[in-house]
Amino acid sequence: MNDRFIVVDVETTGHSVAKGDRIIQIGAVIIENGEIVERFASFVNPNVDIPPFIEELTGITNDMVRKAPTFKELCPELLPLFNNVGFIAHNVPFDFSFLKKQFDLEGYQMPKMNCYDTVELSRMLLPKEESYKLGHLAWQLGLSHDRPHQADSDAEVTAELFIHLLNKLEQLPILTLQQLIPIVRHFRSKLEPMISSFIATKLLHGTEDEEKFDCYRQLALKKRKESVEETTSDKPITFKDYRNDLLSEKKGLDEAFKKYEAREGQVEMMDEVDHAFHENEHVLIEAGTGTGKSLAYLLPAAMYAQEVNKPVVISTQTIPLQDQLLQRDLPLLQKLLPFPVTIALLKGRSHYLCLRKFEQALETVADDTYDVRLMKAQILVWLTETDHGDVEELNLSSGNRGFWFDVQSDSRSDLGKNSPWFSRCFYHRARRRARVAHLVVTNHALLLTDLVREQQILPAYSHAVIDEAHHLVEAASDHLGMNTDFVTFSYLLQRIGLDKDYGLFPHFERLINEYKVGSSHLVSEAVSHLQVMKEELDELFRMLNNYVADKNKTVASDVGRISYRYQSFNESGSIWNAILECTMRVHMFMKDITKSLRTIIHQFGEVKDSISYGDQGILTDAERLLEALADEEQTLYELLLEADPDFVYWIEIEPRGAKNATFIYSKPIQVAERLADDFFAKKKSVILTSATLSINGSFDYQLEKLGLFDFGTRVCTIASPFSYQEQAKLLIPTDMPSIKDVSDKQFAMDAAIKVWRIAERKRGKMLVLFTSYEMLKMVYEYIRDLSEMEPMPLIGQGITSGSRAKLIKSFKQAEEAILFGTSSFWEGIDLPGDELTSLVIVRLPFSPPDQPLLQAQLQRAKDEGKNPFMDVSLPQAIIRFKQGFGRLIRTKEDRGCVFVLDRRISTTRYGSGFIKSLPDVPVHEDKLEVLLDLYEDYL
Repeated sequence: MNDRFIVVDVETTGHSVAKGDRIIQIGAVIIENGEIVERFASFVNPNVDIPPFIEELTGITNDMVRKAPTFKELCPELLPLFNNVGFIAHNVPFDFSFLKKQFDLEGYQMPKMNCYDTVELSRMLLPKEESYKLGHLAWQLGLSHDRPHQADSDAEVTAELFIHLLNKLEQLPILTLQQLIPIVRHFRSKLEPMISSFIATKLLHGTEDEEKFDCYRQLALKKRKESVEETTSDKPITFKDYRNDLLSEKKGLDEAFKKYEAREGQVEMMDEVDHAFHENEHVLIEAGTGTGKSLAYLLPAAMYAQEVNKPVVISTQTIPLQDQLLQRDLPLLQKLLPFPVTIALLKGRSHYLCLRKFEQALETVADDTYDVRLMKAQILVWLTETDHGDVEELNLSSGNRGFWFDVQSDSRSDLGKNSPWFSRCFYHRARRRARVAHLVVTNHALLLTDLVREQQILPAYSHAVIDEAHHLVEAASDHLGMNTDFVTFSYLLQRIGLDKDYGLFPHFERLINEYKVGSSHLVSEAVSHLQVMKEELDELFRMLNNYVADKNKTVASDVGRISYRYQSFNESGSIWNAILECTMRVHMFMKDITKSLRTIIHQFGEVKDSISYGDQGILTDAERLLEALADEEQTLYELLLEADPDFVYWIEIEPRGAKNATFIYSKPIQVAERLADDFFAKKKSVILTSATLSINGSFDYQLEKLGLFDFGTRVCTIASPFSYQEQAKLLIPTDMPSIKDVSDKQFAMDAAIKVWRIAERKRGKMLVLFTSYEMLKMVYEYIRDLSEMEPMPLIGQGITSGSRAKLIKSFKQAEEAILFGTSSFWEGIDLPGDELTSLVIVRLPFSPPDQPLLQAQLQRAKDEGKNPFMDVSLPQAIIRFKQGFGRLIRTKEDRGCVFVLDRRISTTRYGSGFIKSLPDVPVHEDKLEVLLDLYEDYL
């Protein structure tokens, strides 16, 4: 094993030596015995011009390299550095091959070396990191990285990162290292000798693994203290008893918050929640931004739970809010309360790793793809760190979602107490914690599972708080709806038997021979049924794709798909008839497959006692996959061969995707009745809270959609502590064209000019919100052209690569930038202070009327004698508008302007509803240049 390494980073004019690209800077760092002992850095004259985008990325200009040595001149000095070392780079395939090819070009040969890729090592050893870019890792590990994308700085940081990763690898328990050996044999990094030497040292000197880790069945898990004792005090303390202490100067909040200022709204909301819980009332509470609503409901909820010795459920829509509750609010709650409060996070079962399935998956490493091997290594390391076994903690590549399906927990394949992993099962541990917690934090989706499932996942509860309550109807609609697609079917068919490497049928052949049970004839019969079913499904989804493509009433959805709303009994024509016939054939094949597989599995029941634990797991997984396939086929059958008048049905296709890239959906048109009967009627008190529940001071829209009119539900508005009169301006430029008078292209051009003028006047950070991706793209492209002379970072959703979280992070880290966002950017973004100084709303956020669910809701309103626009479209748009407006002012110190480029807000009768629903903010209309001059102080 090497104990001497060279860490190299090269900056180049492009990606290909063969196409004339060359090195412009090289940085090298020598590591010996875990310490940096030597450095080398030099600019390199490439004898070609540096492209402008490389100059912008690296900061390296043609002037900087003009007098630098050429690579050929550096070769004699560089080559000796590569003798008897391991080669390290962040993305080793690029740096190593580029360097080797440039040496070859100059007539020199690089010696053979073991390579180590710090991207690969970071993915394995830092499984929870949200990004593996060098800049992010340096920031997370506190490493100084003053000049990103310059070779000397990047090489130095990569060296420090490698030392950190090496230390972490060495500290892993022996069991984990032993399990990694067969996996890392297939990696880019030559890790096997290194890991073997670590194991040998540990065996020689002994370890403390048993004290530090839970070592069981060849896996090392993080040791956890299981505390499931019920925490009850002799005399429960009520919120009313504790309220005065809480608000006194020497106790409670003042002590917990160093900069705490008593907020009237927060205390008012605490009283509301406590009163509702004791009086068994449902209440809607709109709490303005800055109220501190999380603590305002957590504190009385925890005290009520302790008082009655029953859990209170807290439900949110988004993971960031769950994280905030657990990481920021729980520690404050612990400081404030006179008893130890327990909070448990409980998610849907598929979020948790099944240790039995993972243990079995480790036996098939030789057949795995690179991505799956890397994920197995990730999980092995993660098991030494995780308390919860929740997939949200892991940074999975999109290609690994399939493997997660194989190892996630699920009820169908749960061996229960027969599993040796039962006491350590992450899902069952989460449920045990939830049973004895004061507060159980979950999401709307899991909260609503009780509506459609008989088996209760959450512990029995009668009191709940629903935060982000404006999403509850949408979540219920998703939960009560159905969907399917070809990819899901294909995956299940492969896993059951069509994949020779990963399918379960090859195992069945072995099991039949080993246990002398049944006949392999049944297996080949089932395989042939599966093959025919796959062909039929492929044909079915292709026909659906063609059917939608041929229809004229097609619209592009937000993800670029084309959608078509259908009613099975109203469609006609030979293609639709062929679709229905094909669906029936699939249904018949499913019956045949189920019969064959059930017969095979049933036969093993006769030798149940002699079947090994591993083989029992294979049979259980087969039953699970068969049930999953049957459920999927039943969904398909209901979507195409049945029709419920209270549901809307539609098909989406990828216009440029595969011919079977077809997705079928159904959702209930309204969920009020179902929520009323199956949820609110069964709970004593539910608090629904959000910053956006009312419209022009009225809660009627939400009460009707939630089905709460008949419950005597109380409503309450807690005003924001912010002074919007002083802190914000709503500015409406009058020199924008009216939407109905110009084409989308012309409107986008005008909007781009206005956005760029605002950006020029205020070189800070601006968020621009759109209602459609097409408009976003047009405005982005126009601004990119306008900004050529004075470049400013432009971050566009769907244009700049990366997830929503990564785009927001890039925006936060930039000194100045414009962030262009659609749907998901209207809420859930917290950008206080200088992180956001201007907000532009390009159009009022009306949903496109051709969205299938909205279409059905508008038709239903019309049938009921209501005004579809006033009763459906307008309230939805106002709620959305309030969400968008709320992005700007996040603290008492924030100041800024919201520009609305849609003249309808002031020229239509309904436009005033948007303004009246906002906090008391000054509104000004004038030409943009006048507004910019008048409100320079706010920009």
